[in-house]
Amino acid sequence: MIIDIRLEEPSDVAAIERLTRKAFLDAPHTSHTEQFIIAELRKAGRLTISLVAVDAGDGGRLEPLSAPGCSGRSIVGHVALSPVTLSDGSDRWYGLGPIAVLPRCQGQGVGSRLVERALAELRGIGAAGCVVLGEPGFYGRFGFKAEPSLVLPDVPAEYFQAIAFEGAIPVGTVAYDAAFDA
Repeated sequence: MIIDIRLEEPSDVAAIERLTRKAFLDAPHTSHTEQFIIAELRKAGRLTISLVAVDAGDGGRLEPLSAPGCSGRSIVGHVALSPVTLSDGSDRWYGLGPIAVLPRCQGQGVGSRLVERALAELRGIGAAGCVVLGEPGFYGRFGFKAEPSLVLPDVPAEYFQAIAFEGAIPVGTVAYDAAFDA
């Protein structure tokens, strides 16, 4: 499988919804509302960056991945990025997620490529930093760390992580967009 990461196109919306439902169907620690969150972010104009991983077949630009059963020139992964609010007034901070990869393609590097490209896109638009709620072992590989000074209420501190692209990590409480209440 050859993976191409690109910006979402209008014709991708239905495929992203299907992919997200499938990716989170049997996942632990899920609200099963991820596809609704993405739709609400898009509707509110708060989906700053939306990237898809496409099985590009022979026309892809990236190295092949060994993922049996993932072929077919289809969308196999997606990541959303949206602005977050920090209580100290810091701006240009974003939240990474939801991120989804088709179950049969998980563990093949698709999610890693989506995160790498997402962080590059954020740097490209002048973001100050990014937060993520997720597995420390996975996100730590990209420079995310749990930061005691930055809090997301009601979640275990080790799972809420941040990476600063410029300046120091802010001090305060983070709030995701209202779409996350979908």
